[in-house]
Amino acid sequence: MSYFFISAAHKSSGKTTLSIGLTAALRSRGMCVQTFKKGPDYIDPLWLTAASGRPCMNLDFFTMDKDEIFNEFGRAMQDAEIGVIEGNKGLYDGLDLDGSNSNAALAAQLQAPVFLVIDARGMTRGIAPLILGYQAFDPNVRIAGVILNKVGGSRHEAKLCNVIKHYTDIPVVGSVHNSPALVIDERHLGLMPSNETELAQKKIAQLGEIIADQVDIDRVLQISSEVTIPAYEKLAVVNQDYAGLRIGYPRDQAFGFYYPGDLEKMRAYGVELVAFDALHDPGLPQLDGLFIGGGFPEMAMEALSDNQSMRQDILNFIQQGGPAYAECGGLMYLSRRLIWNDKSSDMVGAIPADVRMHERPQGRGYVRLQETTNSPWPKLADDSGMIAAHEFHYSALENMQPGIEYAYKVTRGTGIDGSNDGIVYKNLLASYTHMRDVGGNHWIQRFLAHVKQCKNK
Repeated sequence: MSYFFISAAHKSSGKTTLSIGLTAALRSRGMCVQTFKKGPDYIDPLWLTAASGRPCMNLDFFTMDKDEIFNEFGRAMQDAEIGVIEGNKGLYDGLDLDGSNSNAALAAQLQAPVFLVIDARGMTRGIAPLILGYQAFDPNVRIAGVILNKVGGSRHEAKLCNVIKHYTDIPVVGSVHNSPALVIDERHLGLMPSNETELAQKKIAQLGEIIADQVDIDRVLQISSEVTIPAYEKLAVVNQDYAGLRIGYPRDQAFGFYYPGDLEKMRAYGVELVAFDALHDPGLPQLDGLFIGGGFPEMAMEALSDNQSMRQDILNFIQQGGPAYAECGGLMYLSRRLIWNDKSSDMVGAIPADVRMHERPQGRGYVRLQETTNSPWPKLADDSGMIAAHEFHYSALENMQPGIEYAYKVTRGTGIDGSNDGIVYKNLLASYTHMRDVGGNHWIQRFLAHVKQCKNK
């Protein structure tokens, strides 16, 4: 087994494109590649999942402790040949002054060799002090190689390589020339989600060919083999009390933001997950509970609206007391209508509010929530009432009916109105917050207990 960390000097250096291309290039050699993404991102993992053929796993200091990160990493790597870990932002960027939640901290914890991606546009001799500074800043981080990106041509490449060789001891393992073929259409969260489309697979194959041609894959593999996979504990399930529950979730063009680890835990509890298409299926399957994750409902708002039978089925399920949980895009879908520019489309109508899309993010980043007494979910013995999670939404609610009850007070972040999140209506909980089932927030067990209680009634 081997693995490596892809990071960059700063954001938007092209590390995601390189990570996708490297994953595709390694897979084309017949290798079993496991990908990881630092932070709570959904978009990059969709691409990395499509490139590797295996679910990309998130590693995040804000919601996970170090032991959880070791376990998540070790479990995912147990049957893989090589791991590709993509950072977020720059190598040393993070929330805290001490860098304890930075990419560098994660690379050091996993003892992963780092390939530093440098946007080389307009650079020649100045690249040397940049590399030397990054190398000297933290002795616990092993910068094992440099990948030059957006290089201006052969002459530019030769100058950069000569400078790096003369002033540093860091090898250049790749030099990727600037090309329109390396561009992926950008969207709200950074990259258009792949959703396993034929077009995305063609793009992934193209990136793999380019990267295989311009990066020394053999050198990458040699450097990456000098690692030790951390010890890990197998995924444990407390009980099988929820065996046989049928939980439906939309997985289609509009909705695709689900953590693979969370779905895996639901299955480990004995739950039957039933995927459906909110755009094209005529109605809900037979369900005990409903989970509507995030996504881009605005991109399919007319198709969602046109599927009136599905909207009516979901509304009936909620009105009749069916247990449901919705996050961000799911919240938008359950509103009265969705408004974007000069378009307005009717949605499910379970939430007494309209949703309007804005040009700028209305809430982004990590959140902390304090649970109120309104939450419909049963509490666990070790619940602290505090939840660490994240949000990223360009939409906001308006024309809200007065008297709405909320499950959470927002102590960090935006939520629905800057102070509250988690609309509670009958047995529905809908919020802008994206939850992840980790040590400090066992939301899956609580949601399943809620579904079981409703079913027993």
